[in-house]
Amino acid sequence: MSVPLLSGKVFLLVTGASQGIGKQITESFATLLGNGSVVLLIARNKNALKETAQKLPKSLSVHTASMDLSVATADELKDVVCKALGSESATQFEKAVIVHNAGSLGDVSKPANDMKDFEIWRNYYNLNVFSPAILNGVFMELFNKETKVTRLVVNITSLCGIQPCKSLAYYCTGKAAREMFFKVFAIENPQVNVLNYSPGPVETDMQEVLRNNLGDADGKKTFNDIKASGSVLTTEQTINRLMEILKLQNYKSGDHVDYYDKQDLKQ
Repeated sequence: MSVPLLSGKVFLLVTGASQGIGKQITESFATLLGNGSVVLLIARNKNALKETAQKLPKSLSVHTASMDLSVATADELKDVVCKALGSESATQFEKAVIVHNAGSLGDVSKPANDMKDFEIWRNYYNLNVFSPAILNGVFMELFNKETKVTRLVVNITSLCGIQPCKSLAYYCTGKAAREMFFKVFAIENPQVNVLNYSPGPVETDMQEVLRNNLGDADGKKTFNDIKASGSVLTTEQTINRLMEILKLQNYKSGDHVDYYDKQDLKQ
């Protein structure tokens, strides 16, 4: 599949690249990048990151950074990106792409009334809202409009960011806040292409947690029924759809686009 936004010499940064959707994004996007492109993968699991990196084309310069994004400072994040750039100037790239995929469900066993611990809320938002916002700012500082580089921001969001689900107050509010940040970023930066992509129900560790541990019985049954009906998507299915959406570009920058949205019908 040809995707102009991912062609040529690209600097690609993917968070949460060690497993699941992030791993698939990395592997699928990497096949489209031109020779000499630089790929930076960030996640906590060092060994899993290396496994992802080893699967990428040898024509790419691949860098990994094992770090906990929930406690990383802006300076630390900038250092990681600068190390990946090395002697390369940001102006040497045709495209700069950042995929904000890293995130967590949080405790899915409790109703909203039982979520009374400030520290748990702070830790959740540090990883799921604050770190992508800060990393995005660092990325845009390095690949600013003066570089003349085409910039693409993909935020992996969820239907839960626009639709409430019982026992998922951490996840729903985190996704909503994160998505709204990128919507604001999009209208403030019209020269940047921004997509909030909702990947649908994908067979990942998160889906297993929802099927086994969700506190709301009806919701738990729904997730198990989705699995039983064979409706759970593979990571390859949802990322192929993401690439199709990026190829067609029939969305307004900042839009929430779901796997099931018929973007190809929007002319």
